[in-house]
Amino acid sequence: MNDLFGTGYSNSYDLLYSDKDYGVECDLIVRAIGEYGLNPTRSILDLGCGTGNHALPLARRGYEVVGIDRSEQMLALARTKARDLNAGKADFNSGDIRSADLGRKFDATLMMFAVLGYQLYNEDVLSALRTARQHIRPGGVLIFDVWYGPAVLNLKPSERAKVIPIPDGQILRFADGNLNISDQICTVNYRLWRIKDDRVITRIEESHQVRYFFPRELDLLLESSGFRRVRTSAFPEFEREPDETTWNALVIAQTA
Repeated sequence: MNDLFGTGYSNSYDLLYSDKDYGVECDLIVRAIGEYGLNPTRSILDLGCGTGNHALPLARRGYEVVGIDRSEQMLALARTKARDLNAGKADFNSGDIRSADLGRKFDATLMMFAVLGYQLYNEDVLSALRTARQHIRPGGVLIFDVWYGPAVLNLKPSERAKVIPIPDGQILRFADGNLNISDQICTVNYRLWRIKDDRVITRIEESHQVRYFFPRELDLLLESSGFRRVRTSAFPEFEREPDETTWNALVIAQTA
């Protein structure tokens, strides 16, 4: 397997998730900030920012957004998009969300697209949450999404295939997964084939391990990091509570 979010996967990332409605997700983030965050909120820290698909739309809405990610390939794409889109105040930095220290505070912090779930062990989850707490002003809000344990156990990972047309051919992505129930980890194996002239010209394989969470577990982890959970909703269905059919849940926490 290649390194996680390696060059090949990163270069295909925005194509793979071109059907994901980041605009709607940013609407929910803005709503959550308005209902639970500081007024006014001007600055946002995006931990695990990837290629900037939340940071850049939020910057265009007038927020100052600083992103941190470990993947240099993803950061390079984010910086290129920021220049091309004239995205406003968006800055992207290399770093580990478990230990990053920017030496400043923000009004709100994000960890979107299951970023917290990529922290597999309790010490890693707590370190990431404490990084968020260290960078939030008193009264600020932390917003993140997770794979919701009751739904993961009910629905279970399945085999999936996705076809993405590109100008000179297509990309095929195959995914299959399995659960380690005792460790609360879902492993998803991705295979990407780039097709041109009916031939496979590149093959990329990555195996992603993602932790899933339960509500009281989240409460304990958040409280141990200086937060209190104030809302959990289905994601992106903000008005609905998560249940055993809701793979993704949005969590909003305030500084304790």
